[in-house]
Amino acid sequence: MAHQPSNSIRRRLLAAAGAVAILGGGAAGLSAYQTAPALAEQVTVPRTEQSTAINGFADVVERVSPAVVSVRVKSNRQLTSDSRNGFNFQFRGMPGFEQLPEDHPFRRFFREFGGEGDDARPNRNRRAERDRPRRERPSGQGSGFFISEDGYVVTNNHVVENGSSYTVVLNDGTEMDGTLVGTDPRTDLAVLKVDTEGRKVAYATFADDSAVRVGDWVLAIGNPFGLGGSVTAGIVSARGRDIGAGPYDDFIQIDAPVNRGNSGGPAFNTAGQVIGINTAIFSPSGGNVGIAFAIPATAAERIISDLIDDGSIERGWLGVQIAPVSDDIAEAVGLDVAEGALVQQPTDDSPGAKAGIEAGDIIVAINGEKVEGPRELSRTIAGFDPDSEINVSVFRNGDTKDVKVKLGLMPKPDRMAMGLGDDRDGGDEPVLESSFLDDLGLTVTPVEDGKGVVITDVEPGSDAEEKGLSAGDIILKVNGQTVSTAKDVVAATDKATKDGRKAVLMQVRTNDAQRFVALPVSQG
Repeated sequence: MAHQPSNSIRRRLLAAAGAVAILGGGAAGLSAYQTAPALAEQVTVPRTEQSTAINGFADVVERVSPAVVSVRVKSNRQLTSDSRNGFNFQFRGMPGFEQLPEDHPFRRFFREFGGEGDDARPNRNRRAERDRPRRERPSGQGSGFFISEDGYVVTNNHVVENGSSYTVVLNDGTEMDGTLVGTDPRTDLAVLKVDTEGRKVAYATFADDSAVRVGDWVLAIGNPFGLGGSVTAGIVSARGRDIGAGPYDDFIQIDAPVNRGNSGGPAFNTAGQVIGINTAIFSPSGGNVGIAFAIPATAAERIISDLIDDGSIERGWLGVQIAPVSDDIAEAVGLDVAEGALVQQPTDDSPGAKAGIEAGDIIVAINGEKVEGPRELSRTIAGFDPDSEINVSVFRNGDTKDVKVKLGLMPKPDRMAMGLGDDRDGGDEPVLESSFLDDLGLTVTPVEDGKGVVITDVEPGSDAEEKGLSAGDIILKVNGQTVSTAKDVVAATDKATKDGRKAVLMQVRTNDAQRFVALPVSQG
């Protein structure tokens, strides 16, 4: 009897916790298939069902699952067993593998993903494989989801990349041929279209991801390892993640288990709305470790709409190489707060260069809206249409000035690489002797064409060494002032000291790339 009150309290607490886990309210954001000629309606999850602890997420999953599909891709490229689907299973040779029955799932996975059978014989004739006629072969698989009753499917660009044909598999096993509508490699999004033949398929809708909070429940549904519709649950772990995937990184991090094959699948909230599109995982092993990244719904929805309308994305282009503003850089130029985007170099003939934006400028606002850093600037500029006229506020030589720019069209990724070249003319002027700059820990000598000074030695343990400067780097400017001799560097450094600066900002060229380095200066 003494334990009954405790068990009763425990049961009530568990029931309350379960109810909280599936609360969410609102529309499920999913359309049900209807035989009537009327338009499909979005299914709602009644609040009474959402608060039923015994069902967990089952009610939501039951409603949203029909909108989630598997995407199979074939390619005309010749693929080896190791490259197919990005998998490289190493079951053969594992203890006990040879004793597994022929119908064991491990053997089936190994055959399907390129580890066993004719395509995996170690002594196969590689030349014969190379010379055989090209034919369509499975090259990838992933996940996706319907966003309209007439058959538009969203997935990842890397799922469909290099594909020649596409098959969309519904959760009931129905297979439909897909046509590629458009892709956006920069955000890793793609849209397929299937002919539904009059069938009104279930479809998901996007949530307003600005309301998503860290700690919210999230459901990931997809096709991991080709297993078909699988559901995992977790929480939103973080917002605004930059994983180095591109200039528009702003991922939602989730801990719902996501594996290969989940790419392109939706991450749902408990109201059955898509808050993000699963696109990447962090994993030292290649499998799930509880860190996955989803493209936010709001950003994806706009891009998807453009792909459906035009088949491609046209973004505004400013044409400047940018970098973050560190505390040292802010101190060196006299900026009160370390924010904005530092222009390392404008691209030749770009809209920014033509408008007068210079290397060393710090872009602090666009049309009066503050720029926090490079990522915010990239996303802001990309949000404008080409030929838009904008006002760029730059901090230069201690003052803020406005520059009017007419944006261009963002070049395709393969045209973005920019070589600065070597414009030295190899003149006849003799090379002058090196000079040691004690305050900076550098030894420099003039460049032959008079455009800068080249570093010939860096003092071990100095701030210059810590900042990554090395022999062969060329200092072009110091605090915005062009330098051609060691005296120019000293003069610019002395001026910074008199002005109360604790650092100087150097524009440095290393091979064909330019960057900015802030070096502390003596206050003596």
